[in-house]
Amino acid sequence: MRALVQRVGSAAVAVDGEEVARIGRGLLVLLGVHAGDGEREADWIVHKLLALRVFEGPSGRMDRSVADVGGEVLCVSQFTLYGDLRRGNRPSFTAAAPPEQAEPLYERVCAGLHAEGGRFGAHMLVSLVNDGPVTLLIETPGHL
Repeated sequence: MRALVQRVGSAAVAVDGEEVARIGRGLLVLLGVHAGDGEREADWIVHKLLALRVFEGPSGRMDRSVADVGGEVLCVSQFTLYGDLRRGNRPSFTAAAPPEQAEPLYERVCAGLHAEGGRFGAHMLVSLVNDGPVTLLIETPGHL
C-alpha cells in the first residue's frame, strides 16, 4: 500500500461538479492499493498515518500528529500511485489491486482514519492548499 500524504490548510474533492468532501487543516492522503495487499497492510498504514508527526509544536519542530492538533483527514483512492513507467511512456497499472480488492481496503483505511473520502472509482477533482509544503510518501514494508 502506498500513501502520498500532504499536510494541508484545506482540501476538497468534487465529482461531476458536486463537492463530495472537504476538510480544513489536516492531511490529504492519496491512497494506492497493491495487488498483494490485505487487511494487515491497511491497518499498518492507518497506524502510521495517525502517528505521523508533521505538525509543528511549540518548539517549532514537527512533533505533533493530526490528532494532536485537532486536524482532519481526507482520503482519496488513487491506483495511479502504482503506475509503472520503466518501459515506454504509458504507465502500466498491473501492480495495482483490482477494484473489487482495493475498494474494501480503501474503505477500511478511511474508517480507521475517521476520514472524509472521495468517491472510489470516480473521476475526481481534488483541490488543496499544501501547508509548508509538506509531502511524504509512505509505503507498507513488503507484505506484513
